[in-house]
Amino acid sequence: MILVYTGNGKGKTSACTGQALRALGQGLEVRFAQFIKKDVGAGEQRLLRKLLGDGFFPGGEGFFLREETRAVHRRAAERTLAWCRQVMPEGGMLIADEALYALGCGLLTREELSELMDLALSRQTHLVLSGRGLPDWLSDRADLISEVREIKHPAAHGAGPVRGIEF
Repeated sequence: MILVYTGNGKGKTSACTGQALRALGQGLEVRFAQFIKKDVGAGEQRLLRKLLGDGFFPGGEGFFLREETRAVHRRAAERTLAWCRQVMPEGGMLIADEALYALGCGLLTREELSELMDLALSRQTHLVLSGRGLPDWLSDRADLISEVREIKHPAAHGAGPVRGIEF
């Protein structure tokens, strides 16, 4: 199956982490890649490293904010995509957190993501994708789509990130 967690609300990575826990609990082999986040010791990163060891790869360079950093971010996306292809478990689950963000910024191409989806289907691997900006072509291919919608967030009132909530 191809599963997608998208939307402008907070909780897409948390949903991916929950999906990983559910799959692990059922004995599936799980791999988890983050396309944007660096390894900064966020709460989910600490837990995923403990649970998955080398099966967790925070391959990003942080949020893509300036065009002059495109080459660095593109190389990080290429490394993360290569890791996904290499470690994709047969009959298990691969989570590509923030892949849609990377796609929307042009750090990943439609062709690259389509090839990853084809590979997952050929290996009978569940592929979980997350991020904002779900394109129609991907929506058509997905088996399950959940949208996380922001209704209220403290950042709108100037609050900073909260340990255990945002990181």
